Parts: sequence; structure tokens; C-alpha cells
Amino acid sequence: MKPEAIREYLMVNGRLEPTSNTEIFEKIEKPPIYEVIRVIDGVPLFLEDHLDRMRESARIIDYPIKRKDVQIEEDIKDLIIKNGVKNLNVKLLCTDIENMGQVVLAYFIKSFYPPEEYYEEGIHTILFNYERENPNAKIQMLSFREEVARKLEENNAFEALLVNKDGYIPEGSRSNIFFVKGENIYTAPKGDVLLGITRKYIFQVCEELNIEIVEENIHKDDLIRLDGAFMSGTSVNVLPISSIDNIRLDSVSNKIIKEISKAYINKMREYIESRTL
Repeated sequence: MKPEAIREYLMVNGRLEPTSNTEIFEKIEKPPIYEVIRVIDGVPLFLEDHLDRMRESARIIDYPIKRKDVQIEEDIKDLIIKNGVKNLNVKLLCTDIENMGQVVLAYFIKSFYPPEEYYEEGIHTILFNYERENPNAKIQMLSFREEVARKLEENNAFEALLVNKDGYIPEGSRSNIFFVKGENIYTAPKGDVLLGITRKYIFQVCEELNIEIVEENIHKDDLIRLDGAFMSGTSVNVLPISSIDNIRLDSVSNKIIKEISKAYINKMREYIESRTL
């Protein structure tokens, strides 16, 4: 695995190590379980949800994580303090390494947060034929990531919507996808996708706003009948989609998407404020 830790230090099973020591990454051979957590003002956003999902990924592939949640939380806090970083993404990674046994790494990674113009103008997306073998487990597959990155660059796109063998679109390559038809929101059933943390809170705010979410996959042939669409994720929050291949969508002006985005940002602020008192 290529070294990806940035800043000065990373954590290895609670032990502080310099990121210049890349040997540990070179020893990682099998696809690891991982989580990416956004740190805002020194607070790991929705940390408990991320740790729960990481353990669920481990359960699905029958690979129990030995390090306790409270220990991992301390790892992240130490990482933030020692690096003097308050706004960046942290990656948690769990795997077996020869002569070390199970290892939990915590480190900062290069992070991209969409500029305001992306929210004002929407993003361009493409369709990409691919079906995850185990959509509910967050396991790092480098060949998939590299192929998607190449396609995105070729098409000057921000995200790829994954199309399964039957022509349905359950999710994005690194996000959950929501479609708007009339007054309803459509998104894939929970068994078909990785259950994003942002997705969880979007469900909450939609319930509070009395917006109905229909858990149903949308077929690629039905995209022309949409009123809007957006992607959600750790680094992007609620990001409107202005085009899917050659199909144009007026998502940035959609009232429902605007309401959901505003309510989700409020959820984020409430969480951060509750942990900075």
C-alpha cells in the first residue's frame, strides 16, 4: 500500500510515530478496513457513528477489531494535539501486518473540501459500470479507486455514479446518492449500499422536515425524469448534482435539496458545539 499519511505524526496502536517512517504502509498487503472522519475545530465529526460502522464492517467479514473505542478516540485526540491540526480528515485503518499482528492506524490524509461555487453551480458526474461485492463493508480496494479516478479525470467529473448489472444506480464511488422526484427523495435500500454517516443524518433531517425518503433504486433510464439529485459524504456534506453524463439537472435551485442541506449543516454545528463546551 502506498504511504498516505501527512503532517508530522501518525498513531500505530496508540503509539506516536513519525510519518516519515513509511515502512508500515509498505507491509500492508490485503485490503484493510477503514474509516475517514472529518475533524472540524478539533472535533472528530460524528465519531461514535464512524466507530460503529467500522466495527460493523469488521463483523461482516468476520474480523473483530481488538482495540477499544475509547482507545481509538484517544488516538485521534492525541493525533490532533501532536500535529496541531484542527481542520482536516483523519483516516482510521485496521489490518494484520506480519510480525505485528492486528494494527490500528490513525493519521491525517490529504483532504479536499468543495469550494462554495460547487454548491452554487452543482457538480458534473458520470455513470460507471461497477457492482461492489460487499457494499455494506468499508474495505479499501485500490484498483477500483484508481480506475474511477482515471475516468473522472478523463471526463472532468467530480463523482462517478455506480451502475449495477441491471442498470440501477445504488451509490457513488465514494458517496451516497439521493434523487429528487416531485416531493419525494429516492435513495438505495440499506442492504445495497455502504451506510454513510452523512446519509444517516440526512434521514434524520428529512423526518424532521416531513420529507419522505423512498428506499428504492433508480434506473439509469429514469434519470431524465428527475427533478434533482445530490451526493452526500464526509467531506462534501450535501452537494447538488448539475449533470449526469449528458443529462442536465437543476438541483441547485431545488427547494427540497436546499432545505436538506441547511438542516444537515445545523446538525453538524450542534454536534461540534456540544463537544467544545
